[in-house]
Amino acid sequence: MQSPGMDQEVFDQFIEQLARYVRERLIPAEKTIVETDEIPSDILAEMRDMGLFGLTIPEEFGGAGMNVSQYIRTIHTLSYAMPAFRSIISINIGMFTSALKNGGTEAQKAEWLPRVASGEIACFGLTEPGSGSDSAGLQTSAMQTDNGWVINGTKRYITNAPFAKVGLIMARTSKENLPKNAHVSAFIVPFDVPGVSVGKSDKKMGQSGSHIADVILEDVRVGGEALLGGELGKGFAYAMMSLDNGRMSVGAAATAYARRALDSAIRYATERKAFGEPIANFQLIQQMLAQSEIDIYAAECMMEDVTRRADAGENVLRKAAAFKVFASEMCGRVVDACVQVYGGAGYLAEYDAERFFRDARIYRIYEGTTQILQLQIAKHMLREFAAAN
Repeated sequence: MQSPGMDQEVFDQFIEQLARYVRERLIPAEKTIVETDEIPSDILAEMRDMGLFGLTIPEEFGGAGMNVSQYIRTIHTLSYAMPAFRSIISINIGMFTSALKNGGTEAQKAEWLPRVASGEIACFGLTEPGSGSDSAGLQTSAMQTDNGWVINGTKRYITNAPFAKVGLIMARTSKENLPKNAHVSAFIVPFDVPGVSVGKSDKKMGQSGSHIADVILEDVRVGGEALLGGELGKGFAYAMMSLDNGRMSVGAAATAYARRALDSAIRYATERKAFGEPIANFQLIQQMLAQSEIDIYAAECMMEDVTRRADAGENVLRKAAAFKVFASEMCGRVVDACVQVYGGAGYLAEYDAERFFRDARIYRIYEGTTQILQLQIAKHMLREFAAAN
């Protein structure tokens, strides 16, 4: 059952307020965040007060109860600012909440949804040193005991791990690889239990203020209530269901950041003079600006279409993947054009263009690389063709 979402008038006012907050509060804070590599605690407190950690969580659990279109539009509005702001809230409202809403027991929802809605930070543990998109390679294991489970393994590149209070951890509950990935189950693991440790924050190409790290689980004992939904072998399915939302979120973020880069390029092109006139008057500069506008418009249309379909209850796996691939690749082209418009200045750290370029590169990798999503799209197309013929 799809959420009808927030009252539209209330939502429109919220978006207007958020857009103003992005312009007046978040963008001016970016320079400090680049220097310190962390979001200031007062901004995090403001984001909690605005309800940004619980956008899609049902109202009875303290969230805003947004539908998919509203949630993705909120992410799009927020993502005009640097990526760290989306990153800190995205796992809570996307991966963790989706998995809990789709597969959690009533007791699990009642315990965890209010906590993450109020701003306790969650993380999502699927990727490992030896496996990412390939669940057959998953090594983390959960062994059943008389009163629960013992989990052992290492998770890699886990967004928000250094700040997390809880993780949704994918672990192998069967030694054999089973059909439909039924060897993988999902566990809700509080990070204050013995045996959970978080490695040091990885140094990255871009995305200052956003943190990833290893999560190490050594003989971590959790009760039976930690198994998501109380069901074995459903973990990977729940993870994949929540990936549709994650992919739309990344697509929206890439689309908004491309717009930010284009706006920056237009401003620079009108201010920078060469041969006695603004470089914006030169047709080859105009071509780069125009092509960027065309690309962004296409992504915005895809965003509107896929979120509307998701709210109507359609299976959007293929379209969410297509939107994510197009928007992330498109953002790469636009930030590259932005550097080119800036010319030599675009390569200097004192200008925003080189940061946009570095920040955007990850969009083509996380939540499914372009290549794995192309394979997935093709597989679904061929399966549909075979079924119809």
